[in-house]
Amino acid sequence: MSNMKVCALFRPLNSKELSEFGDAVSVQGITSESFIIKDEKEQDFDFTFDRVFYQGSEQADIYEFLALPIVQGAVDAINGTIITYGQTGAGKTYSMEGPSILDCESKNKGLLQRVVDGLFVAIMNSEKPIKYTIKLSMVEIYMEKVRDLLDLSKDNIQIKESKVHGIILSGATEVAISDCAEALQNLSSGIANRAVGETQMNMSSSRSHCLYIFTVHQELTKDKRTKFGKLILVDLAGSEKVDKTGAEGKVLEEAKTINQSLTALGKVINAMTSSTPGKLTHIPYRDSKLTRILQDALGGCSQTALLCCCSPSPYNASESLSTLRFGARAKHIKASVHVSCKEDLDNNKEATVSTNVDESRERILAKLRVRMTSEDVQLLEELFVLEGIFFDPNSVEEIEAVYEDITSRTISSLYKTVEELSTVVEKLKRENAALKASLKASEESYLHQLERRPLCLIL
Repeated sequence: MSNMKVCALFRPLNSKELSEFGDAVSVQGITSESFIIKDEKEQDFDFTFDRVFYQGSEQADIYEFLALPIVQGAVDAINGTIITYGQTGAGKTYSMEGPSILDCESKNKGLLQRVVDGLFVAIMNSEKPIKYTIKLSMVEIYMEKVRDLLDLSKDNIQIKESKVHGIILSGATEVAISDCAEALQNLSSGIANRAVGETQMNMSSSRSHCLYIFTVHQELTKDKRTKFGKLILVDLAGSEKVDKTGAEGKVLEEAKTINQSLTALGKVINAMTSSTPGKLTHIPYRDSKLTRILQDALGGCSQTALLCCCSPSPYNASESLSTLRFGARAKHIKASVHVSCKEDLDNNKEATVSTNVDESRERILAKLRVRMTSEDVQLLEELFVLEGIFFDPNSVEEIEAVYEDITSRTISSLYKTVEELSTVVEKLKRENAALKASLKASEESYLHQLERRPLCLIL
């Protein structure tokens, strides 16, 4: 078991911060792992992470510490995920892409360009007699829909789960890339399709969460096995305060959806890090598309690294503090990584099952009708179609997985209902208290009026 690697990055001050607070900063570095940050009330807070990158840190240093081990792991068939997190305008996209994905100085290259270089270098330096293939996918989560950035006609990709590959994006375009130039050209085309907008915090603010997915396949002809390592880079949209961004209209609706999904991510982190040992805790992965896609990265068999991007200015101290607290909680997440491999026989079996999806589903439903009511079977059928749950009807393990999947959704729905009911109960309690207070005031007023009336009138 290993902890999630968490780093903090403080970008240089921008023009707005310089005009508001000059060159004042709220961060005091202590070591390369720890620092003190002041909130808006000048109170000190200490943080310690795996590494802290202060203003002036090189992009290459971030890549070598945060991403390089994960890149090597992907080539060795170990899944990995790198996430940039922070408020809007905190430097997440710059850390990921640099000033330009295609045309920028070597020292300014972002994580994406360096990951591409690193993958091909690692493959070239490999001494194993293996044939490697790298495939690239790009999607964004915009207004709670998963859109294919390499094929805009696919604007509502379904999220599914495979016993072998984990969470997968069904039907997302996969492009085979043979060299760095081809990879960067495809990345550039996808990035150009990403949803962006202007706010008072950022001239080109990301309005979606973007995922860059590299899958490294290894063909082991001698052992008749296939190994694969999946490397996902996640450029999250930034959390926003409307009074700072000035969002309105469509941009405001985008901001609400972004904040809701980031809140869902926070709930997942809290549930994972606050559970009692030995006690089953519900992890609400299905509360948003973002947390569902990141399920393997957060709680599965993936090497995961988190880069908390922050502003060093007092102007954004509260937002930076919130980002750092998120990172501190995430630091306690543990994952068990292992090599992903699959026998060729399994590949053929999965292909056979996928070509007989409808027939398989009907056989399963027929078996269920013997033991369940027609209404229950109809509900299951609707869920199968809605969620794209296809599996081998002769596999007990996979049928159990489906039941577990449905149970998880039911539990999640019940949790939401309980929260909504709790909110309603609290509201009714407040209204009841207000009514009681009003009634008491009316009674006291009436009695007071009686006391002031002449005795003769009362008689």
